[in-house]
Amino acid sequence: MSFALGLTGSIGMGKSTTAKMFADEGCALWDADDAVHRLYSPGGTAVQSISEIYPEAVIDGSVNRIVLKQIISKEPSALKVIESIVHPLVSKDRATFRASETADIIVFDIPLLFETGGDADMDAVACVSISPEEQKRRVMTRGTMTEAQFDQIRSKQMPNEEKCRRSDFVIVTDTLDHARAQVQDIVRQIRVGMRNA
Repeated sequence: MSFALGLTGSIGMGKSTTAKMFADEGCALWDADDAVHRLYSPGGTAVQSISEIYPEAVIDGSVNRIVLKQIISKEPSALKVIESIVHPLVSKDRATFRASETADIIVFDIPLLFETGGDADMDAVACVSISPEEQKRRVMTRGTMTEAQFDQIRSKQMPNEEKCRRSDFVIVTDTLDHARAQVQDIVRQIRVGMRNA
């Protein structure tokens, strides 16, 4: 029986980098964003449903995320409609992965873990964290969004303090070495706990 560890954290906190560190320690990794990409790709299970409601969002057999964003910005209620299609499909993808995976620890990289209630399916949750100043600096350095877009994304996410409070483990991502040491410690704790169970 595998141990399910939810990995979450707000934008710019270092979650993707930390997820790779868990993989380096022999954990299996399921990524929610990758699952959405699969669902939106040609032949993906979300394509047909979205094309029925927003046909303009499906181009060359796949869901175009840029067009989806434009639809949501014009019609805010569209987000709920899209989520009602995508969230159950993502949950199914996650369950299929969990059932087929044999690694002792499976890490589920889910940005909106608490917001979607996904934490209820986990044996434990780890949250990546950094100061708000460093978070903003990292996101702005990427050059992929404006300050207003960043503030909008952050306003939709549960506050970092609340995520940390609700998590079993908090990983401070101030340096790569520090983050890696914390990941190794968490993996060790989980494996010791599994042996002693």
